[in-house]
Amino acid sequence: MTVSGRRSERLSVAGVLAWRAGSRTRLCHRVRTHAAGTGMRRGMSERDYIALLDGVHQLVKAPIVLVWDRLNTHVSYAMRELIAEREWLTVFLLPAYSPGPNPVEGVWAHVKRSLANRAVVALDRLEALVRNRLKRHQYRPDVLNGFIAGTGLALHAPMSP
Repeated sequence: MTVSGRRSERLSVAGVLAWRAGSRTRLCHRVRTHAAGTGMRRGMSERDYIALLDGVHQLVKAPIVLVWDRLNTHVSYAMRELIAEREWLTVFLLPAYSPGPNPVEGVWAHVKRSLANRAVVALDRLEALVRNRLKRHQYRPDVLNGFIAGTGLALHAPMSP
């Protein structure tokens, strides 16, 4: 999710809904601000995304199966190299233009709706509001499970051999 502020400043948010059989669903996220100006990066980098995934891996202490959209940063050569270095990470790419099966899209829609009709003057205030909304979701696994259920994807615990 990216939200623009005045003077073309941006706030980028990346998130992962982590589901594991027998544990509560978790929302893990990373928030970055981007200053205005030409030549400045205006979104998350491959390193930002991989740092988020490394953090999720440390939290869940288990292999990760990631279902990802086809954002250019997600499918770049640099990202493919970073993914290949992590034997615990398996990535499945969604078809192009298919946000429906991506449960984190529901989180972004919910957060954006909660920010509607707010006039935020400073980017740091917007960042604080977004962090607040995301933190609220972290303590509501039932809502997070609803975002997963909304995709129509069935979650099953792996069968033991």
